[in-house]
Amino acid sequence: MATDPHAATRRYGYVLGGISVAAFIAVASLYFNGALQDRQDPNRNLVVAAGASQLVLQRNRAGHYIAPGEINGQPVRFLLDTGATLVAVPAQLGAPLGLQAGSRGTALTANGPVEVRATRIDTLTLGPFRLTDVPAQINPGMIGDDILLGMSALRHLEFTQRGDRLTLRVAK
Repeated sequence: MATDPHAATRRYGYVLGGISVAAFIAVASLYFNGALQDRQDPNRNLVVAAGASQLVLQRNRAGHYIAPGEINGQPVRFLLDTGATLVAVPAQLGAPLGLQAGSRGTALTANGPVEVRATRIDTLTLGPFRLTDVPAQINPGMIGDDILLGMSALRHLEFTQRGDRLTLRVAK
């Protein structure tokens, strides 16, 4: 019975070809995953220069302005919402952010009325802006970790929208 003298070389070629295809797929998925994240959250790597007096945000592909920030020194992600009266924090984030649940109330949301708890945020940071004693609500009806940055915080800022950019400055 004759053996193929090139069988080992062919197997080696198949193995290297398979590894090459797998490596290409891995690199392509990392690239496309990063590109999708950039479109969903274009401000996630926001860098603010020391002494800056304004913040420029890029609108995401859904038409929202999302920005990293802090509540009581803890990193969070804000979704700017001029239709929200107060800053709204998902209930699962309340305790980790050091928020005390106060009096009960009802909030009228896009999904209907929901029972919320009043709270106050000691410090809220968005880019170069640091706000203190900000009225907020803890909302058990919110899903996810985004915090709605409502008018109780945004009223301290003036904003200008041009194209897909939103510029925030301290209100005069």
